[in-house]
Amino acid sequence: MIKTIIDKLLGKAPAAPRSRKPRFGKREEVPVQVHGIDPQLVDRRAVDVVQTLKSAGYEAYIVGGAVRDLLLGLRPKDFDVATNATPEQVKSLFRRAFIIGKRFRIVHVVYGRGRENEVIEVSTFRAFLDNSQAEAVSGNERTSKAQLASMKHAVDASGRVLRDNVWGPQDQDATRRDFTINAMYYDPETQIVVDYHNGIADAQKRVLRMIGDPATRYREDPVRIIRAVRFAAKLSGKGFKLEPKSAKPLVECEPLLADVPQSRLFDEMLKLLQTGHALASVAQLKALGLSRGIYPLLDVVMERAGHPFVQAALTDTDRRVGEGKPVAPSFLLACVLWQDVKTGWEKKLAQRMHPFPALQEAIDEVFDARIGDVSGRGKLAADMREIWVMQPRFDKRTGATPFSMVAQPRFRAGFDFMRLRADIGEVDESLASWWQEFQQADDGRREDLIAQARDEQRARQRAQQQSEPKVHRVARSRAGREGVTPLQSPQEAEDGSLLDQAAAATHDGTMSDGGTPKKRRRRRRKPGGGGAQADSSSSVS
Repeated sequence: MIKTIIDKLLGKAPAAPRSRKPRFGKREEVPVQVHGIDPQLVDRRAVDVVQTLKSAGYEAYIVGGAVRDLLLGLRPKDFDVATNATPEQVKSLFRRAFIIGKRFRIVHVVYGRGRENEVIEVSTFRAFLDNSQAEAVSGNERTSKAQLASMKHAVDASGRVLRDNVWGPQDQDATRRDFTINAMYYDPETQIVVDYHNGIADAQKRVLRMIGDPATRYREDPVRIIRAVRFAAKLSGKGFKLEPKSAKPLVECEPLLADVPQSRLFDEMLKLLQTGHALASVAQLKALGLSRGIYPLLDVVMERAGHPFVQAALTDTDRRVGEGKPVAPSFLLACVLWQDVKTGWEKKLAQRMHPFPALQEAIDEVFDARIGDVSGRGKLAADMREIWVMQPRFDKRTGATPFSMVAQPRFRAGFDFMRLRADIGEVDESLASWWQEFQQADDGRREDLIAQARDEQRARQRAQQQSEPKVHRVARSRAGREGVTPLQSPQEAEDGSLLDQAAAATHDGTMSDGGTPKKRRRRRRKPGGGGAQADSSSSVS
């Protein structure tokens, strides 16, 4: 700087500036002969969106993770499109298109209906803006809505981007993306990949590298910390590793996640655990020093990841995703929190509470302590509750209970839960096998299975009676005359009846307003003979 001033005073011409690498990267158009993407792996609906936009005179490309997966020879599950058309212009070109989001406004173009429904997400090229060019907003996204209302680009005091709806050219759009392998654009018509940050080279080297200064990028959006873990886990099987420079700031930037809305963190946690790489995600979190602090419920998963039941649930989730089967967050979280429910239930039973109210109270306490206030908690809690309440009912295999059980909408989830319990030895394997056969059998075979279960129960009762001292047999015989099953005390019989009635009431709507099962009126028998008189006299004595 001093030299420049002296040169100006002496009238010398300034030296020619040194050639610099373009700030937003150099555009490279890579042909199909180099990148080798198979067009057959590209979703026809994504191609239709690109062609429609290009026909209207706009630029349009498949972008992001879909291009990364295509380069690796994988069939992407989701396709995103980037264009220079604004959200309003995109919406006008499609019959079923919806503008969503405030933080980042994007368009969802919908194809098909029902289960065949497919959404192509279309975003507009965005400008890359430094924090110095943005308007700072105090607080976080939830408490700053009034201040954000008139802004297109804003950051909070920590540097986190709260709103980014400033459109710009493609090279700036590429720079504002996170990893180099996620910042490539593919044109399915010309089959050219546009690459600004050596994404193809990094993909070949199996390197996950953040664009720009990693610490700054994590401050802009702390959720990138979780995304870094997720991508490292997803691509670890392909030999990818997080670049050391990109991994170094993760731990020091982790506290920034405290300002991210809980609902968003909850969704990101589910992506970690339900995209087919749950076990790999747990391993990456440990390796990167992020075992605690991201999200309270994720801390519980990390603490219990080595427990046989939770490990079995994570393994089963990865397997189902790999086989293209659906997975539900309620099932996985029910497995993770079963230990809490079981412990709370046992404590309340020890306090002589009736089983069903004790189970419901234990479940409520777990929800309050672990789930918190997240979007969709009502549906999530209802599904988890049904899975847990079903577990004691699997022990009853006589009467009408098995038929009512298999007719319940959540039976399969409850059975799969019990099946995992059997796999780790918490439930007898024969019980799981019986229910496996029962649900697949016809009515005749089901009646045979119930008779078989009844015979097994009677055989166990006889064996136990024979092994008991005479005084116990007399007591049980008396209990039998009083209407209690031979293997139960009067208290146990009452508890078991209440549990079964109340658990069934969660499905047939016979619960009272207080949440306890309605009592059934007993019909009193009129005394009509010696037997009745004898019973009456014995009860009086």
